[in-house]
Amino acid sequence: MEFRVLGPVGAWRGDAEVALDGAKQRTVLAALLLAEGRTVPDTRLCELLWGERPPATFAAQLYNYVSRLRKYLGAEVDIVRQWSGYQIRIGAARLDLDEFERLAEAGREALREGRPAEAAEQLHAALSLWRGPALSNVTEHLAAAEAHRMAELRMAVLESRIDADLRLGRHVRLVPEITQLVAEHPLHEGLRGQLMTALLHSDRQADALAAYHEGRRVLADELGVDPGPLLTEAYRSILDGPPAPAVVAEPSWHGVRPAMLPPGVGDFAGREEELSGLLRVLTAEPKARPPVAVVTGMAGVGKSTLALHAAHLTRTAFPDGQLYADLGRARGNAVEPYDVLGWFLRSLGHAESAIPKGLDERVRLYRSQLAGRRLLVMLDGTADYAQVSPLLPGDPGCQVIVTSRLRMPELAGATSIEVGTLDRQQALALLGRIIGARRVAEEAEAASRVVELCGRLSLGVRVAGSRLLARPHWSLGYLADRLADERYRLDELRLGSMDVRERLDSSYHQLADSGQLALRRLALLRAPAFPSWCTAEVLGVSRHAGEEVGEKLVDARLLEIVESDGGRRQRFRFHDLVRVFAREKADQADRVLVAGAGALSAVGN
Repeated sequence: MEFRVLGPVGAWRGDAEVALDGAKQRTVLAALLLAEGRTVPDTRLCELLWGERPPATFAAQLYNYVSRLRKYLGAEVDIVRQWSGYQIRIGAARLDLDEFERLAEAGREALREGRPAEAAEQLHAALSLWRGPALSNVTEHLAAAEAHRMAELRMAVLESRIDADLRLGRHVRLVPEITQLVAEHPLHEGLRGQLMTALLHSDRQADALAAYHEGRRVLADELGVDPGPLLTEAYRSILDGPPAPAVVAEPSWHGVRPAMLPPGVGDFAGREEELSGLLRVLTAEPKARPPVAVVTGMAGVGKSTLALHAAHLTRTAFPDGQLYADLGRARGNAVEPYDVLGWFLRSLGHAESAIPKGLDERVRLYRSQLAGRRLLVMLDGTADYAQVSPLLPGDPGCQVIVTSRLRMPELAGATSIEVGTLDRQQALALLGRIIGARRVAEEAEAASRVVELCGRLSLGVRVAGSRLLARPHWSLGYLADRLADERYRLDELRLGSMDVRERLDSSYHQLADSGQLALRRLALLRAPAFPSWCTAEVLGVSRHAGEEVGEKLVDARLLEIVESDGGRRQRFRFHDLVRVFAREKADQADRVLVAGAGALSAVGN
């Protein structure tokens, strides 16, 4: 599903637009999308819908708009009630504004690093997402609140795109476009300066001077001010005459030893056995060690933290440096190997112009570049084997660490390091490293409740500790009481970029529809563990088909096997936070079906 706000507001499922009721319903949708995952209070939605004079029935009407939105958008999107407001969770759906900002930032970064061709490509792509004035079919109240900000976002990217095109020497073709823009925005000094530059390099020095004097007059008449530094500098450059054609110098990493590892955490605790196993792999002699170490476990269990800690401890074993890439699995937005190879080749000293355009050529150059070297390559958050395969070096002197929720059996000869949840003492030790061992000791019983309610999940404990640090007036007992209510537990386990629900949501959206359905319905069972045949029962399919879905849930680390006789009979269980998450996802139809399935009474429902 795709949401669009850069033009008329709408939702699209594939090539078909989702039918929405009208301006007010589109206003609710747009307001929730623009909140970037935050809860929008009822009062704010009321203001955006009706201004200062809402109807007496505004609460009922707002409920109706949200209810119908849920119906139209379906199970792919959650609109949840939070306190006195609503929050939208779009999961794997796309928002054109997010894509615009991603492309814009990539373009600006390329511009800053002296890669104007790449910058122009990214910035043109960003601007192509606009289909007219943003939010053009919502209420006047939302348009008044947001339209100016959206227009400024577009203008800033447009300026950067023109800058990139100017650096590429496209002066003549830019003159008509910038002339029109200056006519529409006569007080915008940045655009006028760009027009003067384009005119100067098009052998139109007199016109460039005229554009400056017109701008000076407009600023004086409208604002009573003189031109600012940007416009003044452009004027001086005209008087000095056109410079010689500039040769864009590409930044080079030549002679730089890559050291791309992010900082490790200073409060690492526990994981002695897993750390020891990983260190043995990394410090073994090149001929004796496996080429790849796969650190695997469920979302939020601490795979990346462990791998980074080990990588930093063994840096001296890899004198030629470390390469690192976040492959995006934790965000549900996998990065293409083609792009990663570009990053790696640049860091290994290749200028942008020397990097091949084809994937196979990039792979061959990358492996040739690593031949005879001793480098550590860390591939964090890997989605699948296809993503990691092109990034494997061919030289035995190089070592690879892969973190993934999957076990990656396709990686021949790899060592697998399984990372489970923390035991109670490890979880308490981690909490103590974050908030202080004394504070944990003073409220030992409450501290134990906190880590258990976090499911002894590394990310959950880290979020809980960080919240206690941010609120020193909170007791551990108070936080434990807040966590005890399942309805709000995942809300409590979110702080900044650390968000347990978001990590689990990424795993959920990697599942097929049958897997999502089974997960939601199995979570409604009231037994701590249940036999594998329950999967078939909640889906209404054959035992064989149900077993396949159950195995997929185990592979995705959303179910755990607690008992097995070798494959024919198995019992599953949920991690506590996965169960809470999956129950959040369950709708009324799921609840009715599970409650009415008589065969499930045998497992405690």
